[in-house]
Amino acid sequence: MAAKAHLQEQIRHLPHRPGIYKFFDDEGIIYVGKAIDIRKRVSSYFTKQDHNKKTQQLVKNIQRIEFTIVDSESDAFLLENNLIKQNQPKYNILLKDGKTYPYLCLTNERFPRLLPTRNKLNDGSRYYGPYANVTAMNIVLELIRALYPLRTCTYNLAPENVEAGKFKVCLEYHLGNCKGPCEGLIDETTYNQHIVQIRNILNGNLTVAKAYFRERMMAAAQDQQYELAHSIKQKLDRLDDFQAKSTVVNASLSNIDVFSIASNEKNSFINYLKVMNGSIILTQSVEVQKKLDEPDAEILAPLVMQMREEFESESKEVLTNIALPELPLPGVSLTVPQIGDKRKLLELSLKNVLYLRKEKESMNDRSKDVNEVRIMEGIKRDLRLTELPKHIECFDNSNFQGDNPVAAMVCFRNAKPSKKDYRHYHIKTVVGPNDFDSMYEVVTRRYRRLVDEGASLPQLVIVDGGKGQLSMAVKAIKDLNLWGQMAVIGIAKRLEEIYVPNDPLPLYIDKKSESLRLFQRMRDEVHRFGITFHRSRRDAATLKTELTDVKGLGPVTADKLLSKFKSVKKIRELSEAELVAEVGQAKARVLLNHFAQSGAASADV
Repeated sequence: MAAKAHLQEQIRHLPHRPGIYKFFDDEGIIYVGKAIDIRKRVSSYFTKQDHNKKTQQLVKNIQRIEFTIVDSESDAFLLENNLIKQNQPKYNILLKDGKTYPYLCLTNERFPRLLPTRNKLNDGSRYYGPYANVTAMNIVLELIRALYPLRTCTYNLAPENVEAGKFKVCLEYHLGNCKGPCEGLIDETTYNQHIVQIRNILNGNLTVAKAYFRERMMAAAQDQQYELAHSIKQKLDRLDDFQAKSTVVNASLSNIDVFSIASNEKNSFINYLKVMNGSIILTQSVEVQKKLDEPDAEILAPLVMQMREEFESESKEVLTNIALPELPLPGVSLTVPQIGDKRKLLELSLKNVLYLRKEKESMNDRSKDVNEVRIMEGIKRDLRLTELPKHIECFDNSNFQGDNPVAAMVCFRNAKPSKKDYRHYHIKTVVGPNDFDSMYEVVTRRYRRLVDEGASLPQLVIVDGGKGQLSMAVKAIKDLNLWGQMAVIGIAKRLEEIYVPNDPLPLYIDKKSESLRLFQRMRDEVHRFGITFHRSRRDAATLKTELTDVKGLGPVTADKLLSKFKSVKKIRELSEAELVAEVGQAKARVLLNHFAQSGAASADV
C-alpha cells in the first residue's frame, strides 16, 4: 500500500535509530509501536504487500507520524508500554481488566487486625496480595482467623486506655474468636508472636506456623492436657489441609513467575502462575483480543510487564513457553525451560491456558449452535413448517423507471448469510417495470438451475413483496413441478405482514420474535445486494452513453477512461496535458470540444 505524499515526506525524515513511533488519524493516536530502526519499521507498513485486513485498515487511517528516539530496545519497550497505557490506542492490545484486586491488610497499630480491602493506602500497614479473586483471599483469611484469635474491633488499644478500663470484651471473646486485648487479657508479646506467624503464612511460608503448633501440641500431650493437644492438632491439620490444596511444586523453586500463551485467529489466552516457597500462591488466566494479528511474543511481552505490576511481583525469574524480547526488568532472568521441574511447572501453566482456549472456543461454538437452532425452530413453529429451515433464500427486484431491471437472491444457511450462494440476475424476458413477471423469471431460473445441477433445494423461499409477487413465485415453483418441496412466503414492507399461499389474510408475527428479525434481515440484505448491483449497471450505462456518443471517440477509449477515473465529472476536470497523456493529442481535442459544447448547452438551459 503506497503512502500518501505527505506521509512519504515524513517517512524520509525518520531516523535509523531505536525508538517508538506513533500513528495518528484525524482524532488522535491510533497505534504505538517500537523498533530498532524506526524508518525501516515504519516504511514496512507501506511497502509490504501481504498485510492482513486489520493492518491494511490501520495504514489506510494513518494521517500523521511522530517518533521518539531512545538509547536501547529495552527503553523503547518501556516507553511503548507507558504510551499504550496512557493513550489506549484502538489498534494496540491492552489488557483492560478494570478490576481493583483485593488485599489483606495487617494494620499498623497496637494489637494489629487483619482486614480485607481493595484500597491500598500509604498508612504504614502491611498489605498482602493482591489476590486474583475474592474467593482466594477469603480462604487465606478464614484459615488465619481459625488459627489465631485476632481482634476485629476498632478500639484504640493504647496502654493508658486499656489500663483505665475504658473497654469491655464483646461477643467475639465469648465465642472464643478473640483473647480480649481490650481488657488486657492477652499480653502484647504473645499477640505479636501470632502476628509473626501470620506474616509468614501470608508470605506463603507455612513452616514457622506448623513448627509452632507442633511444639505446643507435643508439650500439651506431655503435660497430659489432651483436650488442649487435640484442639492444637485440629489447627495443625487445618494448615496441612490448606497446604495440600495448594499446588505444591519442588520446594527449591521459590519466587518464580510463570507465563504461558496460546492463541487462535482472533484471541490470545495467557496464564500466570506465581510460585513462592515451593507452592503456587496465585494463578490468573486472561483472554485478550488480537488487533493486528500480532505474533504471540508481541502480545505476551507487555502482559508480562503489566501482570507483574498488578500483582506486585518481585520474582527474579520468569519462565515462559516462548522466547521474548529483552524486557526492561533489571536483574530478572527470562527463560524457556526445556527439562526438569521448571519445565513441569511451565507445562502446568500451559495446560491451564490450553484448557481455557478450548473452553472458550467450545463455548462460542455451543452458543452459536444454540442460537441458530433456536431461531430455526422459531421459524418452523411460526410458519408451521414440516422441517427445520436450514436453507432459506430470499428474492427481490430492482429497477428505476423501468430502466436496467435486475433481481437479486440472498441465501442463509443455519440462520447465517452464505455469501458464496448470493446471486444477481439480469432480467431477460420482461420489458418495462413489471415486478410480478420479473419475480416469475428469476424464481424459475434459480430453481430450474438447481434441479439441473442436482443441488439441494431450500426449505423456505421468501419474496420481498405482497400477494402479487408471492403468487408469481408460487406459479414459477408449480410450473417447475416443485410445489410441496419448498415453503414460500412473501413479506410486505409497510406493516411487516407475512403472506402465505392460498390465504387472503396476512400472518402477523410478534414484532420482537427472532423469526421476524431474521426475515427483516434477509429482506434488507437482498435489497442492499440488489440495489448495489442495479446502481452499478445504471451508472455504468449512463457514463458510457455520454462518452460513446462523442463522435471520434471509440468504446475502447471510453472504457479506458472510465475504468481509471470512474466518472465523467473527473474526466471533465482533467487538464489538456493530462488528457493528451491518456488518449493522445487528437482524441484529447475531441473530448475538450465535446465538454465545451455540452457545458455551453447546459449554461443556455
